Amino acid sequence: MTRAIDPHAAVDFIVSNAPKYAKAKAERVFIEQFRKSKKALLMKEHTALPLAAQEREAYAHPDYLALLDGLKEATEIEEALRWQMVAAEARIEVWRTQSANNRAQDRAAQ
Repeated sequence: MTRAIDPHAAVDFIVSNAPKYAKAKAERVFIEQFRKSKKALLMKEHTALPLAAQEREAYAHPDYLALLDGLKEATEIEEALRWQMVAAEARIEVWRTQSANNRAQDRAAQ
């Protein structure tokens, strides 16, 4: 048994959550790009070491690890919103198909 789909609710969901999704994506992209700067800043703290050691120290630094945790969280938020949007779009498509099928059945019954 299928349940009724309200396409207006699905569209309202997309419209009301689009800014949240945009903000989540912007946050994730910013953190991804800032990761490079943070690595460079942390490497700069160890200029007396060879380049490979500078990189090792940067990657092991608690600030860098915290940034990675932030990236993980930002990605999770973005992906959850993205899939909610995809689901809302799918509801609209299902409703559209059901409506077309209903019209075809109405024409066939006449």
